[in-house]
Amino acid sequence: MAELARRLVAFHGCAATLVTFSGLAASLDAHSAAVLASLPASSVAAVTLPEVTLDDVPADANFGTLIFELVRRSLPNLRQFLRSIGGGVTALVPDFFCGVVLDLAVELGVPGYVFVPSNTASLAFMRRFVEVHDGAAPGEYRDLPDPLRLAGDVTIRVADMPDGYLDRSNPVFWQLLEEVRRYRRADGFLVNSFAEMESTIVEEFKTAAEQGAFPPVYPVGPFVQPCSDEAGELACLEWLDRQPAGSVVFVSFGSAGMLSVEQTRELAAGLEMSGHGFLWVVRMPSHDGESYDFATDHRNDDEEDRDGGGHDDDPLAWLPDGFLERTSGRGLAVASWAPQVRVLSHPATAAFVSHCGWNSALESVSAGVPMVAWPLYAEQKVNAVILTEVAGVALRPAAARGGVDGVVTREEVAAALFLDPEYLHA
Repeated sequence: MAELARRLVAFHGCAATLVTFSGLAASLDAHSAAVLASLPASSVAAVTLPEVTLDDVPADANFGTLIFELVRRSLPNLRQFLRSIGGGVTALVPDFFCGVVLDLAVELGVPGYVFVPSNTASLAFMRRFVEVHDGAAPGEYRDLPDPLRLAGDVTIRVADMPDGYLDRSNPVFWQLLEEVRRYRRADGFLVNSFAEMESTIVEEFKTAAEQGAFPPVYPVGPFVQPCSDEAGELACLEWLDRQPAGSVVFVSFGSAGMLSVEQTRELAAGLEMSGHGFLWVVRMPSHDGESYDFATDHRNDDEEDRDGGGHDDDPLAWLPDGFLERTSGRGLAVASWAPQVRVLSHPATAAFVSHCGWNSALESVSAGVPMVAWPLYAEQKVNAVILTEVAGVALRPAAARGGVDGVVTREEVAAALFLDPEYLHA
């Protein structure tokens, strides 16, 4: 969204103000502050709304539920801020979790456009999800077709649908249903994708808008964040400089994705068995079965590995004994973070084992690097379908659809990487 604001100013002469919320988690508030600080002060204004309390929300609430509640409780503060601007507001562009803000656009008499940071396929799925429930009584659930047609011959299987849209026992299911119903009141959608990536879906949305069946959808991407100069990235890039062109498989599951302890060790063993060069961003493993964590630093000082040693907050300590030594030279494991845009654009990088987060997917496509799709959570399985079956820029091994007991074995990992990276790169 920050990149959208910057581009509206730079390329369209708009005056943009980026509004953020606070109160969800200290780590996320700090991240928002860092993003705001990176914006050119002369072009994009930034406002952080006063913090609201979420102490009364159940401790086990879904992360999506927390966001919806944060936005709802922040509406009075947002309304007060917008009114303080007076006639200076000409349009509102809420994030796709902020559909209730469209009501404020109506109050102010200005257009409201929903920004979708993922792709048109995700928006198409949300549209079909609501259409299936059109005419349903309050609280009535209707099974989604399997497969569900998104547009033309593009379909998605139930197994690849986001979990939040399938578990009607979770309050977030009904929150999502109401949120997407609000989308129909939007004046349009700005989507972080481009027509060549999803041409069939883009064309169907164009037809729907012409017929008045759905608001206009505008692909405005791809948004790829500029490279940054952060501490620690130089050693990583220097290591890549020493590798042959097209020889390294980059492995990263994003800023929030997590693997289990067992899966982390199986992945390590599979990378070792494959014989390929690799650069792996290792994050702290999950101990509770979750595949993501947005709001913590994953510390779990009470946990110990199966050998009895405490690992504190060092992700590399969870790797198999001797792994780093045995793969030294051809492989590099780094803790928690790597300069992904620069890694993907480096000549040595041949392929990307990715969780299919849409930011990562666009960065990989922009750099011309093919992917091995390993989706973990949220809409990532939808993204994997688009990347593999529609755009043809990724392979999704059967193993990445879920192994025995939810674990992809080392043999399956090695088999997924068996193709020569130079062939993948070509």
